[in-house]
Amino acid sequence: MKLFEITQEPLSIDDVIARLANPLNGAVATFVGVVRGETDGRKTQYLEYEAYPDMAEKQLRQIGDEIRERWPTVREVAIVHRVGRLEVGETIVVIAVSSSHRHEVFAATHYAIDRLKQIVPIWKKEVWTDGEEWKSEQTNRRERNTK
Repeated sequence: MKLFEITQEPLSIDDVIARLANPLNGAVATFVGVVRGETDGRKTQYLEYEAYPDMAEKQLRQIGDEIRERWPTVREVAIVHRVGRLEVGETIVVIAVSSSHRHEVFAATHYAIDRLKQIVPIWKKEVWTDGEEWKSEQTNRRERNTK
């Protein structure tokens, strides 16, 4: 199974965790991103994600390498991001990090989602009841940081 993947298929948290199977693991932390029903007071109808899979998967793998370098006790990292049309409540991304102990996995998971939004070439169309707009994850991050 691939540890770093862009897919059009619905995501399973259990499937992503299973990719980290190792009897030496004592901790697995996950981050699950889902489509929320409202953004900045606007009712979300759905989101549409696009990516260049080869390029995006290479960047996801880079994030995994950065995590293992920064937290040497981390055993495995899996990051799976969905593309296509996603309805409110559906899972967009699952990040799982494993280690023999819990301390590092929390920080590493937080780092992974922040880095994903910084460097992975993924574009999102937000469709609201009153309009729509294409954004990159990097644009979304800059806008949130200026508020």
